[in-house]
Amino acid sequence: MNALIRAIGRFSLAIDRIAGLFLAGITLLVVASAVGRYGFASPIPEAFDISRLMLGVAIMWGFASVGYRGSHIKVDLFVEMMPTRLRRIVDIIAWSVLLVFTILLSWKMYDRVASAYRSGEATFDLRLPAWPFLALICAGAAVSVVTVLARIVIIAAGRGSLDHFDSAETGEQGGEPDGQR
Repeated sequence: MNALIRAIGRFSLAIDRIAGLFLAGITLLVVASAVGRYGFASPIPEAFDISRLMLGVAIMWGFASVGYRGSHIKVDLFVEMMPTRLRRIVDIIAWSVLLVFTILLSWKMYDRVASAYRSGEATFDLRLPAWPFLALICAGAAVSVVTVLARIVIIAAGRGSLDHFDSAETGEQGGEPDGQR
């Protein structure tokens, strides 16, 4: 189980880097387009559409990371008062609901990619095909399924869950390894 946790942790770090690269690309594209527009009266064509599609990619790959780390916004007023065993059951149910959502999202994104490919959907000016960007978004959703499923396996095995005070990098809770509470 420790090997799985380490492997998924490394995989999650790679996912973070992919999302970060797309965010950096968006930043560079927007800055270059603004400089071109205001400095040289010549913006980068399709900068808005490309940055919009790249943002979708960054969001979905970031969602995949959240799917493993559990660092999303959550309200757990009642769960904090529950015994450890009951809290673990609630965690498994909550993560399972998230798993169903990510499976449905992946499925619908796949349909969207196929639709864009069949229709030849493209950007307005340069006529760049939209389906490669949508495929990257779909891939992020599919990776989310894997990361959420991995988190469910880890929780079910009693190896922990990430509460609001857990360290995402070490998988520890307040200095104690997961599962020691």
